[in-house]
Amino acid sequence: MDFEESLKKLEEIVKDLENKDIKLEEAIKKYNEALELSKSCYETLKKAELVIKVDE
Repeated sequence: MDFEESLKKLEEIVKDLENKDIKLEEAIKKYNEALELSKSCYETLKKAELVIKVDE
């Protein structure tokens, strides 16, 4: 999954978690998925930052 797809999925998860009717088990599952996606996005951004610094 690329950066943009991960970001879109994170947005969907946030909307789902804001839903007051979500069951606890499902909320925990989505929260953990969001953590993994955010780690992936963070790593992608750090790599991009390194590329930009090298090009300066």
